[in-house]
Amino acid sequence: MMIFLISFGFFLMVGAAMAVGYIFQNKTLAGSCGGLASVGIDKECNCDNPCEKRQEREKKAALEHNLQNRIDVANL
Repeated sequence: MMIFLISFGFFLMVGAAMAVGYIFQNKTLAGSCGGLASVGIDKECNCDNPCEKRQEREKKAALEHNLQNRIDVANL
């Protein structure tokens, strides 16, 4: 039983050290394979209409894209 407790404590310390190191790197979690976007899938579900949150994000992204690409005629 003592060997089990020592081993368990060791793994806890290693896990805590990795967590602290990851926190100090200040990066977000990311997979090594690129996720679903790398195989051409934009969404995780098979529904025809995206959810309201996704629709709002797409709408916001389209507005930002339009604002960045517009021509300002006042300066012409």
